[in-house]
Amino acid sequence: MKNLFPLVAGIFAIAAGSSALTSCGKTDTVIVTPPANEKVVVVSANIKSNTTWTADKTYVLAGRIAVEAGAELTIEAGTVIKGQAGSGANATALIIARGAKINAVGTATKPIIFTSIADEIESGYTSLSSPNMDDNLNGLWGGLIILGSAPASLSGDVTELSIEGIPPTDVNGLYGGNNSADNSGVLKYISIRHGGANIGEGNEINGLTLGAVGSGTTIENIEVISNQDDGIEFFGGTVNAKNLVVWNSGDDGLDTDQSFGGSIDNFVVICGNNTDHALEIDGPEGSMKAGHKVSNGTCVGNDASELGDFRSNALGTFENIYFYNFPDPATDGRGDLSLSSGSDVTFAAGELVFKNIEVTMPSTVTDLTKILKNGVAANGKAVAAGANTVGASTAAFKGWTRCDAAGVLPN
Repeated sequence: MKNLFPLVAGIFAIAAGSSALTSCGKTDTVIVTPPANEKVVVVSANIKSNTTWTADKTYVLAGRIAVEAGAELTIEAGTVIKGQAGSGANATALIIARGAKINAVGTATKPIIFTSIADEIESGYTSLSSPNMDDNLNGLWGGLIILGSAPASLSGDVTELSIEGIPPTDVNGLYGGNNSADNSGVLKYISIRHGGANIGEGNEINGLTLGAVGSGTTIENIEVISNQDDGIEFFGGTVNAKNLVVWNSGDDGLDTDQSFGGSIDNFVVICGNNTDHALEIDGPEGSMKAGHKVSNGTCVGNDASELGDFRSNALGTFENIYFYNFPDPATDGRGDLSLSSGSDVTFAAGELVFKNIEVTMPSTVTDLTKILKNGVAANGKAVAAGANTVGASTAAFKGWTRCDAAGVLPN
């Protein structure tokens, strides 16, 4: 943590309060309360009625803030929302509770940005790049959590559960139900940065958490960069999401759990030094079974990363996905796609399907079965770098993402 001090000291020197700053699992006390400023709005209480956040102001989350059932939060294009530092039960997050809605519609020229109080970018920004933040910093605040009433396959066949990252005493953290068409609102052109605050040993908040979010919800054009936990995680639900890009997550890029029954279309995962899996896929925890479709993706590897881990009786169809820049699995067990914990059974039964999987293998590997394991290689092929015929259309991320501005998007 000491190596962060030169970066953040000047940022916080003019502030008037203090809190805990968490990064990489460590906590220090630093001054984080913003100065009195008519262009800065500190949000310290739950939102109980229809509210609009406007692009002429920057909004600071002073704690765990929930938009409660019956209320709708509208966020104008170009607005910046910042989370104060905090860990454990005090980790900052914005929760859209069941029965509430968010109407956050950025544009290709003015995305809505969620970031840390340490970030000097303000609403009305003229550059997608932060004036001061290193793209590798993570865990500086919590994240964005949207909860709905769509089905999720939960242990014991309960119909609702507290989402991970939120204390079970907070009723606004409950998700689950039986309304597949549930509508939690609209998210378009959203950039979520530097989140994933630690709430307990090995337990952090995802950049974007979607708990039992229904198909009436719109999730499009979402960027998550440098989150300490997963980039985006789906817990059950039926939402159909498209145009997702995750860069430099501290755990998994995209993670699905509890029989997610929606779809993910056109996505990019760019693994960082600490990214565990580009894809982590789990199946049902209760008796309800639903599969999802993941298609048209490009996953860029790193020496520390695996292509995918299909766990816990995974279900669904995965097609038109291109993987490259992953390591030789013989080195330390990384760099492969494997089926485990019953996913080998669902694969054999035709409940887990792979189509058109292409891999550019490291030069030390000549056998695709060493990378696409457990029979998946029969549904894939090795291709030379740049010779892929499947993958994401990165045009969807041009011009509005920090990934594009930083030059890390794949060609």
